[in-house]
Amino acid sequence: MKSQSHQYIFGPVPSRRLGLSLGIDIVPLKSCTLDCVYCQLGRSSDLTNERRDFMPVTEVIAQLKEKLEQGVEADHITISGSGEPTLSLSLGRIIDEIKKITKIPVAVMTNGTLLYDPAVRNDCCKADVVLPSLDAGDPETFTKMNRPHEALDFNKIIEGLCQFRKEFTGKIWLEVFIVEGINTSDAQLGNIKNIIGRIRPDKVQLNTAVRPTTEPGIAAVTAEKMAIIAEKIGFGAEVIADYPAKAAVVSHLGRATREGVLEMLQRRPCSLEDVASGLNIRKNDALTHINALLSLGLVVEDKKGDKLFYKVK
Repeated sequence: MKSQSHQYIFGPVPSRRLGLSLGIDIVPLKSCTLDCVYCQLGRSSDLTNERRDFMPVTEVIAQLKEKLEQGVEADHITISGSGEPTLSLSLGRIIDEIKKITKIPVAVMTNGTLLYDPAVRNDCCKADVVLPSLDAGDPETFTKMNRPHEALDFNKIIEGLCQFRKEFTGKIWLEVFIVEGINTSDAQLGNIKNIIGRIRPDKVQLNTAVRPTTEPGIAAVTAEKMAIIAEKIGFGAEVIADYPAKAAVVSHLGRATREGVLEMLQRRPCSLEDVASGLNIRKNDALTHINALLSLGLVVEDKKGDKLFYKVK
């Protein structure tokens, strides 16, 4: 029996880090421990560090099972989406249930701020890949860049990441988001490098503001400068490419609907190319759906540099 909508499941969508990613959204829009200046989804409407249950686990797993039964292919099942997933008290149980129905690796995309909590570390240890963030080398920069919940302590967060490395046998892919003028000084990069040495992730991946951001004036760092920063940070740091070419090959069942396009845009701003690639359709078809959503007032245009993105209103 088909459910009425896949409100907790989205994709598969092409991911710069995880290939073709089938997403699970287990936290309401913008329920987060941080209110980052560079966030694609706007200001955090629920800035919190309190873990609680947000979604019915049985329904989340039922929707995932239905999706998998359709023959969907994915490189990872990714717990991420519209908020900070470690805020969910059901995170560990959801991962357990996923592993009962599929062998597709499970990834958790997190800002890493709650890993000081042993219960959060225990939940995340059930995954195959965990992708935490580190955007600052000191408390002052952390506050400026990430605008955390008042109860969060920078040094405690770093200790949590280090402790998680000791306990987790899977892969840690650490993302560092680079914002010009905030964390690009030699001193700041040196501090970040020292912290990375303590965390010992399997990968270090550098990102920058290629999409519309919460705060205006957050400019993308050039590819040339990102390459220099990667060398300064070391540890084999790689600059994340926009999208892997592979992601455009596999289809979202080869079909796209207006609802499917809206589903993508609810999770993050997308360009016309993103929509066409993610749903494996022609650009003209993607544009038809986007124009319909624009005319209905459900999405709006947002320009970043010389590139046009679409996002939910």
